Amino acid sequence: MDDVFRALADTSRRRLLDRLRARNGQTLRELCEGLAMSRQAVSKHLAVLEAVGLVATARRGREKFHYLDPAPILELSDRWIGKYGRDAHARRGPGPEEERAMDKPEFVYEIYIRTTPERLYAALTDAEFAQRYFGGWGPMSDWRVGSPVLWKMGPEGAYEDLGQAVIEAVPGRKLAYTWHRLLPMHRQLFDSDEEFEKARTEQSQVAFDIVPADSDTLGVKLTLTHDGFESTRSEMLKGVSEGWVMILSTLKTLMEHEAS
Repeated sequence: MDDVFRALADTSRRRLLDRLRARNGQTLRELCEGLAMSRQAVSKHLAVLEAVGLVATARRGREKFHYLDPAPILELSDRWIGKYGRDAHARRGPGPEEERAMDKPEFVYEIYIRTTPERLYAALTDAEFAQRYFGGWGPMSDWRVGSPVLWKMGPEGAYEDLGQAVIEAVPGRKLAYTWHRLLPMHRQLFDSDEEFEKARTEQSQVAFDIVPADSDTLGVKLTLTHDGFESTRSEMLKGVSEGWVMILSTLKTLMEHEAS
């Protein structure tokens, strides 16, 4: 927590956070625009903010986007300052204006969590705990390669087989499984049944790579890669780009609060 206070004590770093709060998901070039700082200085400030968990990054093709992560600020608020408005929870991933042309579209998101690789892997594979950071939804499996991944459809729903399967499962290191196709609830996103049925043939996959961070204070670096999309206009890509940021931010908050 002391590191977060020190990071926030710098005016330039607070200005960068303000810019991300005004428009989340900016590249280094965009963040440098209009600032009386060199590109190198902005990059160093962003590295400090990322190290303490105030900024998270995601790669889309060749571009690296920066996102405000409010979890450390909310922790400070809860412990030291009092109740702030929780609108910071309404973070979003890259919106349509951040779409970039790429041959193989994917969503990549990195986050540091103060925990161990073993505990993080357990959190990713524990069905009951997963419901807490998925918001009542969540996967369940025996996590053997080839086994089905069942999906709980809401807090009161039952686990269903949506055609997902485990691709790779290495405790403490990596977990990967196929993602479900578009569901009937997504029909409203399309102009016609024909467009919807065509989009339903797409099946993506998600992978969680776990490595120890360079610094003990940072714990573990979790890299999520969700790929296999057919185009940058994929409705599933849009949905997971918004959803994963919130889900992993909640996971980070739960794990770090319970460890403290």
